[in-house]
This record gives sequence, structure tokens and C-alpha cells, in this order.
Amino acid sequence: MTSGPGLFDDADLPAPARPLSASKPAPVANAPLAERLRPHHLGEVVGQRHLLGPGKPLRVAFETRRLHSMLFWGPPGVGKTTLARLMADAFDADFLPLSAVLAGVKDIRDAVAQAQAAQQRGRATIVFVDEVHRFNKSQQDAFLPHVESGLFTFIGATTENPSFEVNSALLSRAVVYVLEPLDADDLRLLLQRALAGGGVEAIEPAAQERLIRHADGDARRLLGALELALQAAVRAAQTTLTADLLEQTLGATLLRFDKGGEQTYDLISALHKSVRGSDVDASLYWFARMLEGGADPRYLARRLIRMAVEDIGLADPKALTLALEAAQTYERLGSPEGELALAEAVVYLAVTPKSNAVYKAFNAARAFAREQGTQPVPLRLRNAPTKLMKNLGYGKDYRYAHDEADAFAAGETYFPDGMTPPRFYQPTSRGVEERIARRLQDLAERNTRGSVVSSFGPESDSAATEPSSD
Repeated sequence: MTSGPGLFDDADLPAPARPLSASKPAPVANAPLAERLRPHHLGEVVGQRHLLGPGKPLRVAFETRRLHSMLFWGPPGVGKTTLARLMADAFDADFLPLSAVLAGVKDIRDAVAQAQAAQQRGRATIVFVDEVHRFNKSQQDAFLPHVESGLFTFIGATTENPSFEVNSALLSRAVVYVLEPLDADDLRLLLQRALAGGGVEAIEPAAQERLIRHADGDARRLLGALELALQAAVRAAQTTLTADLLEQTLGATLLRFDKGGEQTYDLISALHKSVRGSDVDASLYWFARMLEGGADPRYLARRLIRMAVEDIGLADPKALTLALEAAQTYERLGSPEGELALAEAVVYLAVTPKSNAVYKAFNAARAFAREQGTQPVPLRLRNAPTKLMKNLGYGKDYRYAHDEADAFAAGETYFPDGMTPPRFYQPTSRGVEERIARRLQDLAERNTRGSVVSSFGPESDSAATEPSSD
């Protein structure tokens, strides 16, 4: 294998304490290309400069041989398993890999027994757990006493946010290193290394860029797609991998997306913030990213409804109606036609006036209600369906608003007796809320002076359901 230029030269690093074969056997000839190209030393590692560059945390750990428990958090195909294996070589430690998808408590016990045997022989042990987030609490807890005692060094790999998926006790005993997707230059370097022994002399620039886009930062995905294309090129007796041949072997590109995982919440957060920020193009971009990645359009429809009530509210009451109608349209048409209705809602929500006044008012009212406890309802506001309740004063002195001027009982209060009326709702000056604010000001003035004013200034009450001209 031709290594090509790495992140840094081998001379810059301490030599491995023992050959690679001590932690894993050399890959067989028919092993997948990604396995055959797995780095044998740190100089061959591609990417992760923020961790492996000079003076960076993992580089320092390798150079000083200071072994510690850690968690590698990052997307697939960025080198989590490779770095764990290289650590075992650099620190002359036995490497015990476990997959949380397949392993259970028994496998953990077996790993503990092997680590104890290694300790008696004077050897250190690294227990590597891939997909550690798939272990439940009791399985993760099984590592704690042995990590604490120093029986073995724990290295976990996860594609999910450790803050949510790894027990706090285990998290506190490990350093979290965030691994990033490989950039285009990293992927080009991998392509050069792979082509060196692949039976093909060159690759068309268009084919190379198509592979890089397909990989989406995942080295394993890049090499898997390249391997199929190289095999097709050899069968066709082509010495150059062309874009046409590549397309024949390449499956549909799926953007990175994990339903219910960290990527889901990152992407929906970006969509929500773009809509709130009135950036139409960014909103459509994140919406399309989620759809192309396999997000359920019904989930997106629910989130659009939430945006309408949380970030637009009464600045434009039609926004909620449009979001609901878009969701119903999708249910009738399905994909892909129904997705256009959701895209229409995305655009409308992004461009319409924004207000979170109702959202803030509702939260303030709930907090106030909790603080005040159970305050009795004033007798005048209680209903009196029976003679006994009437005799007790229920409903007495209640002012029926429709019988008063402009259907408004000026000066009346509807809060519990003795309570200073709070002000929860503070309408903005945007959209329909501008007219709502004028209406509230008119009502406040009537409460103090009892004069008759029109409902919404020069417009009728029905204007409250119509969006403003801006």
C-alpha cells in the first residue's frame, strides 16, 4: 500500500511499541478496500487535524504515551475504530474490541477476565466498545469499577451525542473527543492511495468529484463505492475510471441523517432557526436536506405547525392555517407531490411577520398560576345553574358584556379578588398584532375613562383574522 503524504511524517512520532499484528492481523487479500487501507501508523491517518495536529490532544497523548479512557464521538467512517487500534499499538496494550450491537453482559465479563489475565502478565489492556450508545444503563455501569480501578482503559465510539446516550458516571471518567467528517481534500488523498494498487491508472476529475459528494465525509463509504467502480473498470478493460462508468455502479446518494438521533435535532434546529430568522433560501435548504436524508415528511409537517404557533402567532394568524392545510395536503397526496405543499408552507412561514408574544405570554401565565396557587373564583364570575347556587350569590352582580356599550363592561376585572391584574400579553408592532395592540390600548383607556371607541380603529373586528399588508 502506498501511504502518500499523511497528516504528519512518521519521523515526527514515536515508533509503535510493537508491530501492528499484536493488536490485529494484517488484512487478507480479499478484505474490503476500506480494511486494506486502514492505517498501520498515525502518519497514515487522514483528517482529524484538530485532534492529531502538532500540540493537539490526541497527538500529545500518543507522543507522551499517556493512556486514558476516552469516547470518540463522530459520524460513521471518520476513523474512530482506527484510532483505538493505533492506540493499542502505540501503548503496547492488548486490544479487546466489543460491539454494543451484538455484545451483552457476558461478553463484558469475558473482557474483564481477559484483562485480569493480561494484568497478571504485566500487560495493559484497552477495551474498545463500538456503538457504545446501544448499551443500556446496566451494561454501561458494568465497566465503571474496572475503569475506576485501572484494570483496563476504556475507549468507546459513538455516533450519538454522549451527553444523552452515555451514563453520566461513565462520561465523567472519560475524555470526549469529537471527530469530524472528512473534508474534500482528505477524501481526495484517500482516492490517490486507493488508486495506487487498484488496477486503474487514473480517474476522471468529474468521477472523482462525484465520489467525494457521494461519500459525504465518510471514508468507508468513499472506498466502498470506489471498490465497486474499480471492479467494473477492470471487467470493462478500462484504465481510466470515467464518470459514466461510475454512475453505473453508484447507488443513490443519501445525505447523512439519523432518524431520532443527533443529526435529526441539529437539522431541525437549523430549519427552525432559519424560518424564525426569515431566511427563505436557508429554510428551503435545511428542509430539502432533511427530506433527501430520509426524514418523515409528517414529522416535518408537525414541526412547521409548531413554528407557526411559536414564532409567528398572531402576527399572521393565517400562518397556522396554511401549515395545517399543508399537512393535510401531504396526507392526501403523499410523496413526492405532497412535499411541495410543505415547501410552500416553509416559504410562507419564513417570509411572514414574526411574533413570539403569545408564546411568551402563555409561559408567563402558567408560571404565574403556579406561583399564585389555588385562588378562588369571584362569585360574580361563577355560573349559577341551581337555586342553591343563586342563593349563595353565584353570578350576582355579573355584568353581561353584550348588554353594555360596544359589548364591553368598562372597569370590570376578571382576575381573582384582591389580585393586581398582571400583563402577560405584549403584542408586537408587526402584522396583525399591530392592530391588536391598538385594540388593547383602546380597551385599557375605556377601563379608565369609560368612553366608547371602535374595535380596531378604522377597521372592523373581522380584521383580527386577516394578515396585515406588510
